[in-house]
Amino acid sequence: MAYLEALNGYERFDYTDPKGRWTRPVWRRGAGPAVIIIHEMPGLHPLVIRFADRVAAAGMTVFLPSLFGDPGRPVSGAYAMREMLTAICIRREFNVWSADKSSPIVDWLRALAAKVHGECGGRGVGAVGMCFTGNFALAMMTEPSVVAPVLSQPSMPIPAGSPVRSAGLGVAPAEVACARRRFDTEDLSMIGLRFHGDPFVPDARFETFRREFGDRFEAIEIDAKDSLPDSRMAAHSVLTLHLVDDDPEGPTRKAEARVIAFFKERTEA
Repeated sequence: MAYLEALNGYERFDYTDPKGRWTRPVWRRGAGPAVIIIHEMPGLHPLVIRFADRVAAAGMTVFLPSLFGDPGRPVSGAYAMREMLTAICIRREFNVWSADKSSPIVDWLRALAAKVHGECGGRGVGAVGMCFTGNFALAMMTEPSVVAPVLSQPSMPIPAGSPVRSAGLGVAPAEVACARRRFDTEDLSMIGLRFHGDPFVPDARFETFRREFGDRFEAIEIDAKDSLPDSRMAAHSVLTLHLVDDDPEGPTRKAEARVIAFFKERTEA
């Protein structure tokens, strides 16, 4: 399929979690400690792959699981709508509305993290979730190998005008407690990214992160005017769709550089 040309240079394998619940394709590239890059809506599109290329070039092994959508397919409005509605209405491995419960598919991601850490070494595994999967990297902290969680525009639970969901993290209390404990005992931290005014990532959500994690939460918040203009939607995807690629000194490229440096530091790449 032509879409898969975007993944040229990557090696594909299929991974089934130890409980045998889900099998998903994963693409791998690079050498060094592992970083799992969890794509946003509507799927593993070329700009997610661009970010992965840069992480690999910095001396790490990137792993790109495909959780929904058509791998390599560019983003379009109709494609994004189809995948969002499918995830909300049909897929049971995702929790869209719960403010204090993570998605079942996170178990599969934790198992993948343990596997790739055993293969790639280093201090541990980096993980970044984006948009629909943004909170997954935090929930993955119950897997001891995960040492560098990044949440890029974490959009779940969907706020939809609810103050509870707006402030919610979409992560179970036990997972929050585990992350907080590990941050203190292992001297770890996390990064959260968003554009100011993003309706999918309300101020209240980042305030919850600050309250729960204090100075272990590094917030990178960017003015919407510094995003790549997009007629389809407001500024949202910090590391992909709305990153201004031709301005290395601009806020979005600096955010990208900070995330890659964070992965290198924490995984000891």
